[in-house]
Amino acid sequence: MIRVAFQTLRSRWVSFLGTVVALVLGVAQVAAMGLLLMTMIDMPDRPAERFAGAPAVVLPHDPTWQAAHHDLGIRSPAEAKGVSPQLRHKVAAVGETVTDRAFYAQLEGGSKNQVGHPWPVARFGGYQLEDGKQPSLDTDVVVPSDQGHTGDQVTVLTADGVKKYTVSGTVSPVDWEDAVFFSDAEAAKLSPRVHALVALGPLDKVRTAVGRDAEVLTGEARHRADASEDLDREALDNTITLVPVMASVAGVTAIFVVASTFAFAVIQRRREIALLRAVGATPKQVRKMVRNEALLVGILASAIGTVLGLFGAQLLADMLIDMDISPSWFEVGFSTHWTVLAPLAGAFLVGLMVALGGASASSRRAGNIRPIEALREAAVDDNGMTRGRFWLGAAGVIGGVGWTGWIAIGNPAGVLSPTTYVLSLMVPVLAAAVVAPLLVGPLTKLLMWPFMRSAGPTAMLVRESVLTSRRRTAAIAAPVLLTVGLVFSLLAATDSLGAARDSAVRNSVKSQYALASDGTPGISPAVADKVSRIPGVQIAAPILTTIYTQDEDRFDENDALVVDPAALKRTMNLEIVDGSFDKWDDNSTVVADLWGLDVGSTLEIMMADGSIAKLRIAATYKAMRGYDVAYLTPKFTNTAAYARDGLVRRAYISLNPGTDTATATAAINHAIVGTGADFMTRDQLVASEAAHARHLTEVRQRSTAVIILMFCFIAILNTLLMATADRRRDLAVLRMAGATPKQLVKFFIAESLLVASIGLVLALVSTAVNLGGLWVALHQLFGTTPIVVPYLAVIAVAVVSTLLAVIATVLPVGAALRARTLAFIGARE
Repeated sequence: MIRVAFQTLRSRWVSFLGTVVALVLGVAQVAAMGLLLMTMIDMPDRPAERFAGAPAVVLPHDPTWQAAHHDLGIRSPAEAKGVSPQLRHKVAAVGETVTDRAFYAQLEGGSKNQVGHPWPVARFGGYQLEDGKQPSLDTDVVVPSDQGHTGDQVTVLTADGVKKYTVSGTVSPVDWEDAVFFSDAEAAKLSPRVHALVALGPLDKVRTAVGRDAEVLTGEARHRADASEDLDREALDNTITLVPVMASVAGVTAIFVVASTFAFAVIQRRREIALLRAVGATPKQVRKMVRNEALLVGILASAIGTVLGLFGAQLLADMLIDMDISPSWFEVGFSTHWTVLAPLAGAFLVGLMVALGGASASSRRAGNIRPIEALREAAVDDNGMTRGRFWLGAAGVIGGVGWTGWIAIGNPAGVLSPTTYVLSLMVPVLAAAVVAPLLVGPLTKLLMWPFMRSAGPTAMLVRESVLTSRRRTAAIAAPVLLTVGLVFSLLAATDSLGAARDSAVRNSVKSQYALASDGTPGISPAVADKVSRIPGVQIAAPILTTIYTQDEDRFDENDALVVDPAALKRTMNLEIVDGSFDKWDDNSTVVADLWGLDVGSTLEIMMADGSIAKLRIAATYKAMRGYDVAYLTPKFTNTAAYARDGLVRRAYISLNPGTDTATATAAINHAIVGTGADFMTRDQLVASEAAHARHLTEVRQRSTAVIILMFCFIAILNTLLMATADRRRDLAVLRMAGATPKQLVKFFIAESLLVASIGLVLALVSTAVNLGGLWVALHQLFGTTPIVVPYLAVIAVAVVSTLLAVIATVLPVGAALRARTLAFIGARE
C-alpha cells in the first residue's frame, strides 16, 4: 500500500500541503528549542571578568545551596555574611590579600547597574588609570573616562545617602561592568560586608588556610564571583521556563492541525475508499494506506523541519534576546556532536509521531467501514459523531469543566503560574472542537433563523448545505474555533491577571502618595529620612532584606521588610487574620498566614549578617504565594544591607490632616531632587508596578499566542482550500441549475461566513468556561476583580480568521469558474 499512498499524495498534494507546512513549522520549532535547551544544559564556561587578573579568589560558599532553586538576588547565608574577619586573617597570614566589596554606587545620571568597589581591587579587572591618580581621600573617586574628568565634582548615590565626591582619576571603560572606585576606607564604610578576597599567596597554602570555610576559585571558575553570574542565571531560567511552554503549545497545535487535516481528507475520499473496499481492499490495507500517507508526509516535513530548526535556532535565540528573555551574550553553540544530534533526532521523531498519531483515528475509521457503508456515506454525510468521538468529546467536556473548576476552587494560585495555566486553557477549547459536529445543527438553525425570510434562495441553500454536511462543517469550523478560543483565553487571562494584581496593590496601599526609584535600583533610606522631617508628612520606607529559617539540616530563605510599625499601619492596609499590630515590637514580627504560624509562637530567624533572633508572632495577615513577607522593626536596619543592597524599593507617603497639600508636595519634590527618587500618586505607583510585573508574563503568553495564530491560520487556509477545491460537483450542479458565477461566489462566501460564525460561537463558549474559572480563582485570591477583555485584539483575530476563511473559499471557486469545465466535471462524476 505504500505505492498507493505515494500516488494518492501526488494526486492530492493540495490536500496535504497545509499538513506539511504545519509539521515543518512544528518540527522546526521543536528542533530549534531543543538545540537551545541543549546549549543551556551544556553551557561553555564564561571567562572571568572582574577577577581575570587574580591568581585566586576566596568566595564564601555553601555546598548545600543550589542557586537555581532560589529567586534572583537571594544569597546563601554564607554569601550574605561575606568573608569573615577570622578567615581574612587566616589568608593574610600566608600571603598578601586584597579585599573586595561590591555595593550600590551610582553617579547622578549614570546607569542603573553601576556598582562601587574599593580601588585596590581594580587592577585585577584590567582597569588602568588614564588620567589622575588613585583615590587617597574618603572624598575621592575614580570613574570611567566616558563619565567624568579628573577634578570634576560628582554626585554619587549610595545606600548611605547622596554625597559629593571629587574625581581623582579616570580609567578605561570595560564592557562587562560600570564601576565607581572609592578609597579602601570609604568602601568599608559604605559596605561592611566583604564580597570576596583576592589571595596572592601560594595557592596550596591558601587552600589549606581556607579549608571548608569558603571556596578558592581559579581559572574560569573565577567568573562565579562576577555580578553577571546571577543576572545570567535569571535570564537563562526565564528561557528554560518559556521554551518548553512554547514547544508544548506548538506540539499540541500541530497535532490538532494534522489530525483534523487527515480526518477531513478521509471524509473527502469516502468515494475512493468505497471503491477500494469494493474491489477487495481489506480494512487492514486501507488503514495501512492512510498510515503510509502520514508516514510519507511525516518523513518529508520532519526532514525539512529539522534542517530549518538547525539554522533557525540562533534566530530564535536572537528573538528571545530582543524580548529581554535571554542574556545578550547567549549564542547557540555545540560542544559535542550529541548536543546537536540528540535534539534534531528527537524533533524528527516527534514529527513522525505527530503525523502518525494525527492520522491514527482517521485510519481506524476508514478501515472499519464496510464497502456498502462506505458507498452510502459517500453520498450522504452524517453528523460526524462516531461512538469513539462521542465518548472522547464527553470526556473532554467533563475534563475541561472539571479541570477549570478544580483550578478555580481547589488551586486558585495555579492561575499565577504561566507554565501550567497556558496548557490548562487549551482543554475546554479542544473539547469544544471534538464535540463540534454535535452542535453544528442547532447552531446553524439558530444563526440562520434571522435570514430565512430574506428574498432569494441563498439563505435556504446555505442552511441546507451546512445541515447536510455537518462533518465537513465541523472540520472547517474547528480551526476558527481553536484560533479565536485560545487567543481570546490567553489574552483575556493575561490582562485580567494584570488588572487583579493592580487592584491588589491599590487596595493594600492607604497612602495618597509614594516614592519610587527613577532610573535607580532603589532609594537610599537617608532620602526617606529627609522626607520624613518635612512638616505634616508621614512616610513608611520598607527596606527589603532576607531572613533564614532552619529546616532540619538546611536553611530556607524568606523575604522580609524592615519598617516602622506605626508608619506601616498609617500607610498600608494589611488584612489581619489573627493577632494585632498593637502588639508588634522589637522582639516580635508580623508574618503571612501562609506560613502556618500561630500568634504567640516563637520564630527563630538568622539575619544575613549571621546574627540570630527569636521573635514572637504578633500578628498574621492574609497574603498569597509570592507576596508573603515578614515585617521587622527598624532594630534590624543595620543587618538588612547584608542580604540585599540596603535600598528602599518604594516608600509610602501620607499627609497629616490639615496639611497644605501644595506646600507639602513642593517640599517633597525639592527634597528628592537628584536622589534617584520619583514622587507620584498612588495610582501612578500602581501603574508603574504593573508595567514591571507584567513584562515577563505578557512576553510568555503573547509569544505563545503568536505560535497559536501561526498554526491555526495555516489550518484555516488549508482546510478551506481542501473543502472548496473538492466541491467541484456542487459547483457543476449549481451552474447547470442556472446559477450565475456571481450567485455561486455569493453562495460560497455566505456559507464560509456561516461556518466561521459557528467556530466563533464555539470559541466564545469555551472561552467563557475558561474566564469563568479564572474569575472564581481571582475572586478567591484578590477579592472582587473584573475580567478584562482585550476587545480590539480579539476582534482583530476574529476578523482575520473570518477573512482567511472567505479568501480560502473564494480562490478555488474563482479558479474553478475560470476553468469553465464545471458542466463536464459534473456530467463525468
